[in-house]
Amino acid sequence: METTIAGQTIAGLARAGGVGVETVRYYQRRGLIPTPDGGGGVRRYGNAEARRLRFIRSAQTAGFTLEEIAELLRLDSSGDRPRAREMARERVAELDAKIAQLEKARQSLARLARECAAGDKGPCPIIASFEAAR
Repeated sequence: METTIAGQTIAGLARAGGVGVETVRYYQRRGLIPTPDGGGGVRRYGNAEARRLRFIRSAQTAGFTLEEIAELLRLDSSGDRPRAREMARERVAELDAKIAQLEKARQSLARLARECAAGDKGPCPIIASFEAAR
């Protein structure tokens, strides 16, 4: 369900997007969200800006950088779906690599915890392992 925010201030836009006002301003400085004209001294934001803000936040959650998000926005306006798919595949590969790294770290830590639980004599395998890694 989309909330209509037509005519909201920057504070309303930020609230609708679950971010702070300074985050919205930062996205504006980066060219990710347009800055509306300030008729009467107060800038008003509508549903388009709210959708854009939600897109930015969702893309960040997926791990895209702000530079990549800017490219995705340009690709959307140009209709370059092959490049967007390529970017998504690259991001999936990066996530797969990170997941593999985290799984390896998890297995190592679980092994160290088992070794630590196996006895009370000598140095703790967990602490010894981290000291050796320095």
